[in-house]
Amino acid sequence: MNPRIAFVAAPLLVLAYGVIRILDGLDGVRGPGLAWTSGHLAFIAALALSVPVFWHMRRLAGRGTLSTVSTVIGFVGTLALFAQFVIDIVVSFMATDRDGMDAIFTQVQAVPGVSFAVYDGLPILFYVGQLALIVQLTVQRHVKIWVPFVYLLNIVMPLVDKDLIPVGAVFLLVSFIPLIGQVSRTAEPVPAAA
Repeated sequence: MNPRIAFVAAPLLVLAYGVIRILDGLDGVRGPGLAWTSGHLAFIAALALSVPVFWHMRRLAGRGTLSTVSTVIGFVGTLALFAQFVIDIVVSFMATDRDGMDAIFTQVQAVPGVSFAVYDGLPILFYVGQLALIVQLTVQRHVKIWVPFVYLLNIVMPLVDKDLIPVGAVFLLVSFIPLIGQVSRTAEPVPAAA
């Protein structure tokens, strides 16, 4: 895959998720239904594209211990977010309305370790790993000093208000633009999954 595709498509898919999420909530209730499922599938696709993004950033950062640890941290967060969004989709198929979804979510999150592993703890590692790689690339002068700050805005927007996810996605795309040129000049294939 051309690395430019992942660096552009991942933020655009997050943007799509954010917009669909807003549209889903216009009636005051989010899920279950087509909007909930399609939005979550868009975010899952963005997560899948984050794998080559991490891979190419690690390679650009020199494949050293720090970039490898940052990538592994990011992959752990990716898996946690993937699990979260899959659970969200499954729950939406199991329930007939939002109250039913909330009841199932309560049961799922009551399972020991699930809340930390899938909702409150490990998902943050996705952003930590990506930010660590961007900082490394900044220190190595592959990208300008403003790039990690713009990436941080991507993280902050949904924390301020989840309806700002599309704005955060735009900041993510802007932070990736300088990386697109860097990785495309030195691209090599991502190893196939076993």
